[in-house]
Amino acid sequence: MARGIDYGGMMHRAMQGLIADVLRDVASEGLPGEHHFFITFDTRDEKVEIADWLRERYPEEMTIVIQHWFDSLEINDEGFYITLNFGNSPEPLYIPFDSLRTFVDPSVEFGLRFEAQTDDDEDEDEDEEADDLDMTEAEEGPRPSGEVVSLDKWRK
Repeated sequence: MARGIDYGGMMHRAMQGLIADVLRDVASEGLPGEHHFFITFDTRDEKVEIADWLRERYPEEMTIVIQHWFDSLEINDEGFYITLNFGNSPEPLYIPFDSLRTFVDPSVEFGLRFEAQTDDDEDEDEDEEADDLDMTEAEEGPRPSGEVVSLDKWRK
């Protein structure tokens, strides 16, 4: 049986690339204006590197804020390193892009929500593949909410 096009996986990788590009710009130029990020990630991912006490406190997922104080932001193809301040104690973290659950910049009401990637069987619905990535808009704070947008007004 012929394989279908994995649109969900392709969108997932494209959005990870977008986040990588944004973080690269911030690493080289700093955060412009009022921009800041809420990034939620899965702490159960085996490639996540965080202090043991953070993993104990956040056994499933954790949200970090990149805003006023951060250091050593380095991005590679698989994820990013950053040092953040937790109670006046700098802690280095490594967050793989595959562990990301949400990325929100509330200053411009932009947000992405990633669903967990799994190996899809060929027999599964295309609907499930489309659910791999939901693009969302931030309302208030770090919790994104979904919105359906009609493209009819741009059709000729």
